[in-house]
Formats: sequence, structure tokens, C-alpha cells
Amino acid sequence: MAEPEKTALRRQLIDRRAALSAEEVARASEGAVSMIRTLFEWKNATEALLYWPVRGEIDLRPLLAELWQRGCRVLLPRCRPDQPGLMDMACAACEDELVPGAFSIMEPDALKCPPVDTCCPQIALVPGVGFDRQGNRLGFGGGYYDRLLATPPLRDTLVVGVAHEFQLIDSVPTQPWDKPVHVVCTEEELWRP
Repeated sequence: MAEPEKTALRRQLIDRRAALSAEEVARASEGAVSMIRTLFEWKNATEALLYWPVRGEIDLRPLLAELWQRGCRVLLPRCRPDQPGLMDMACAACEDELVPGAFSIMEPDALKCPPVDTCCPQIALVPGVGFDRQGNRLGFGGGYYDRLLATPPLRDTLVVGVAHEFQLIDSVPTQPWDKPVHVVCTEEELWRP
């Protein structure tokens, strides 16, 4: 698939997600959160990488709260200032340690939460614009998650792509550097490629 078609597919999926009502997002999020809770890696996680939801993405905030209550080490991505495409992982102990960051996404406060040097999360929950049944992920086009998922600390991590059911499509165009996910989770299913 050529870049114009990839851009058109990305736009189509983003527009469809943006058209969802708050009730539809809440209902889908509840279903996806329930699916994630059935995963062995979730139940046994002592360290996990999650994301903060924006613009109609599946809302994982109940899972964040659950991890904090369990005393797990919660990692969230933080964009590097003046380094487009690069993110660090930082540990946040509660929601009060989060501040609006790049793209208006809540991320760990750099003054309170330094980047982690060593980590080994059992599970990583990542957003995407689209996924296919081979585990390929269509992101926003900046390569942020592809670079993050290629780092050594995530080598043995179960990577779960989280999306609405309509974002699970027949085929996602890929490049050699794209990092696939191990599981795709929607409000209706857990799909293991």
C-alpha cells in the first residue's frame, strides 16, 4: 500500500473514532478492560506499561488505578522534548504525578518522575489507529511506539494493542521497522495472531 493510501486509511479510522459518543467510548472501554483483566500477564504483573487515553481511545484509567492499588510499578511513555519520534518510559505512582505533555497527552511529570533506566514490564498496553489479525499496528505516523517497542526492556514483554472493534481491519500496511503486537484487544475479543 502506497503512502497516500496509508494516510487515507489512517484518516478514515481516526475520523470514525472521533465520531464516537462518550457513551460508546465508555461502553467499548468497559468491554476491553474486562478482556485485559483475563490475561495471565495482567493478573500477575508487577510492572506494566500503559497509555493515557485521548480523543476516543479505549480508556484504560480503571486499569491504571487498579495497578496503583496493587502496588505495581506503573510505566507511562513521555515524549522527549525537542526529539520528535522518541519517548522514554517513566514511573508514576499516582495520577497526581501526571501533567499534560506533548500532543496534550497526560504523561509523568519530568520534575517528579525521571526516565527509568531499568525495567522489565510483563505487559505493555499500547494504542493504535488500526490493527490487523497478523498483529500489525497502524499508528499516527511518527514512529513513537515502534521505536519504544524496539528497546531492550520490552524485548520479553507481552505487547497488547488496544482498540475499538472497528479498528481491527483486514490488513495494515507495514514497513520493515514497524513493530507488531502479540495480542489485539477490543471490546469484543482478544485476538492472538
